[in-house]
Amino acid sequence: MNVPGARGLRFAGVLGLLGVMAAARADVEARRWLADMSEALAEQSYAGDFLHLGNGPVEKLRILHRVSEGHVAERLISLGTAHREVVRHDDEMQVILSDRGVVLIEAAPAAGSLLGSVPTFAADVADQYQVEFAGSAHVLGRLARVVEVQPRDGYRFGYRLWIDEATRIPLRTDLTDGAGHVLEQVVFTSLDLHNAIPDSAFRSSVDTSRYAVVREPPPGGGTTGHADEWTLSRLPPGYSIRSRSIEHLPGTGTPATHLLISDGLATVSVFIEEPPAPPRQVVEGEGKLGLAYAYSRLVAGHQVTAVGEVPAATVEFLAVSVAPMGGQPIDLRQPSPLSPLRAARKGGRPHEPRRP
Repeated sequence: MNVPGARGLRFAGVLGLLGVMAAARADVEARRWLADMSEALAEQSYAGDFLHLGNGPVEKLRILHRVSEGHVAERLISLGTAHREVVRHDDEMQVILSDRGVVLIEAAPAAGSLLGSVPTFAADVADQYQVEFAGSAHVLGRLARVVEVQPRDGYRFGYRLWIDEATRIPLRTDLTDGAGHVLEQVVFTSLDLHNAIPDSAFRSSVDTSRYAVVREPPPGGGTTGHADEWTLSRLPPGYSIRSRSIEHLPGTGTPATHLLISDGLATVSVFIEEPPAPPRQVVEGEGKLGLAYAYSRLVAGHQVTAVGEVPAATVEFLAVSVAPMGGQPIDLRQPSPLSPLRAARKGGRPHEPRRP
């Protein structure tokens, strides 16, 4: 017996299934563009000027990046009044602070570029972010594909990226909150692709012969303590502990446990240290530096601080979850994990970045 309208319902169901399949393919393709972007930033040679826009003054910077015979050279130059440079050769990085007369020597990032605020997308971010194409646009006269990376909850920020069709270099990157409001931007004002950039381009123009040199010790080097003495009783969805180490915090001279927490895109550092000796004081409560939120509290007589470029609710969640390994568990009568709505709204609506 034929039921009236059954054929139409089946047809609508087929159309719906085709729509879902098309959306899934578009999601996979958008993620492939993100992977291509990360590879392009790490493996191509390029030079360009860009603006960094946030809540503070607009920064003008220049970047040079060269990959040759497996070796990476990079130079990031601030074009503002306080001249600062970062010079990288393979796994070592020098941060030249001309206004302080200091050179910091530390380990370079394992991959990617020094280009500020451009994320590196790990393969395990699918469950926490919705990735999709959002049309095309022209930037610097070049055709770019716009890719949206939106968080599925309030424990992480999102991104909007204008990726060059030809080179996969991100010509513009917006950091956004869960409601899509822009928190920070990186926008190229010029970009040149080079097959060869001379060695001289990666030498600082600053005479640092009289600068103080501060070398960052390797994680765990010369310190005492056990990084496995602390843990987290719970984590926001998608986050996990990626590494544990014992490190010296700048200006303290004392070792601290460092837990690196990530969801594959967003990253938070949790530091656990002995209570500071006078005149330093114990810190409790939340704070903010630029786009980085921090939350501090005392746990079992130790100073705990969580800090990262994530919503304020995320660093608070992590700080209140710190507990000694094998010790008394944290009081889980505290509010349960913050709801996505509360997390997204915590701290109020951000300001739009200042325009140059």
